[in-house]
Amino acid sequence: MPDLALITLAQPLMSVALAMPAVPPPQEEAPAPQVAGIAWSLQAAEPPPPPESDTPPQEGEEQEIVVEGEYGPPAGDPAEQFNATSYRITNAVDQAVIEPVAYAYRDGLPAPIRDGLGNVVKNLGEPSNALNFLLQGKVGKAFETLGRLAINSTLGLGGLIDIAGKPGIGIPYRRNGFANTMGYYGIGPGAYLYLPVTGATTLRDLIGSTLDQSLLPLAVGKPFNRPAYAATYFVVNGLDQRLEVDAELKEIGASDDPYAMRRDTYLAKRAREIAALKGEAVEPEAGAPAPAPDERATDAPPRSLIEQVQLTARAVPATR
Repeated sequence: MPDLALITLAQPLMSVALAMPAVPPPQEEAPAPQVAGIAWSLQAAEPPPPPESDTPPQEGEEQEIVVEGEYGPPAGDPAEQFNATSYRITNAVDQAVIEPVAYAYRDGLPAPIRDGLGNVVKNLGEPSNALNFLLQGKVGKAFETLGRLAINSTLGLGGLIDIAGKPGIGIPYRRNGFANTMGYYGIGPGAYLYLPVTGATTLRDLIGSTLDQSLLPLAVGKPFNRPAYAATYFVVNGLDQRLEVDAELKEIGASDDPYAMRRDTYLAKRAREIAALKGEAVEPEAGAPAPAPDERATDAPPRSLIEQVQLTARAVPATR
């Protein structure tokens, strides 16, 4: 039987040994945590966009609408408020007075007489046409115009019959004027105006038209400086012009903004005429074929009743 050894411990030591916790086994070391880099800036952070909502606005809820645009009249029409008021007044006068008179002139006067009066008015404008072709360096057209004036003033009985324009001679009528000459040499049209008497025009064309009308009275004198001549010329030329643009006036009157349409079409037309006079490329009007070089308009603004009451058929725009 083996020997047994008995170890005797004092009771206090035994109590301490039993109270000690068990030593835990050694554990594996945890890996170090990864630290992500943080991007930072001294600029203020932009606020996040407001959340979009698919919920339709409720009745009575205020909605903010931002409208951007330019305030004030267009660059080429600085007196727009005055011009628009003048246009409305002139248009009312045209419908009440000028249009009925023009229709009575057309329907009540035989066509040969009406055409003869119109030919006389055109013949009286030939000196200004020829002079301005000469100023523009278009010597051939200047002499053609003078030849037309001589033929119609003699064989055409003072211009009543357009002999020069008939087949066999075939010199076409080409209207010209000082406004065209100024535009030809680069003088801008200036501000657009719609005057109660003159109608649609520009500053340049208003000056040019005044010079056109003053040529015969100043250069020739009697009888062209008499009031009877001026009144007759004004009425006949005005009624002819009013009938020529009757369809255009109706189209403008049916538009959403007649004043703006009248201004824009008028200025664009004059821009095309000046460009054609310089030999530049000209875009035809909508629905119209491109004009041949000899058929392009080279007219100065005709001073007529329609221009002085409803629309001055020629006045150049101030385009950028």
